[in-house]
Amino acid sequence: MQITASTVSLTVDDVAASQRFFTTHLGYTEQASADGFASLTHQDAAVDIVLLARGTEVLPADQRDRHAAGLILAFTTTGIQDEEKRLQAEGVDITMPLREEPWGERLFQVTDPNGVVVQFVEWAVPAA
Repeated sequence: MQITASTVSLTVDDVAASQRFFTTHLGYTEQASADGFASLTHQDAAVDIVLLARGTEVLPADQRDRHAAGLILAFTTTGIQDEEKRLQAEGVDITMPLREEPWGERLFQVTDPNGVVVQFVEWAVPAA
């Protein structure tokens, strides 16, 4: 098996709201869309995102009413402090401010209009 791409599929109440959030603030572009569906991609190595409306018949019956809850969509990035400032300037609510963990992980979180938690991570360079 050869994996050629990675995609996360998120079931949300308002596909258009999440689609706007990811395209406006996080640099995603639309690949395809229809009523209750959007496929987004990013020019970087980020994971592709599929947004599906909760209740859609495309999903098996036991999955239709699930929310994208308990999931953290994490992106490893560079320039994390500048990224946090940029998102704040764009009016995005920072739901967990930038912090550094004892093991060297720097991170902050935002939450999209449907409650999808997006975490940005940068690894601190150890002192030489």
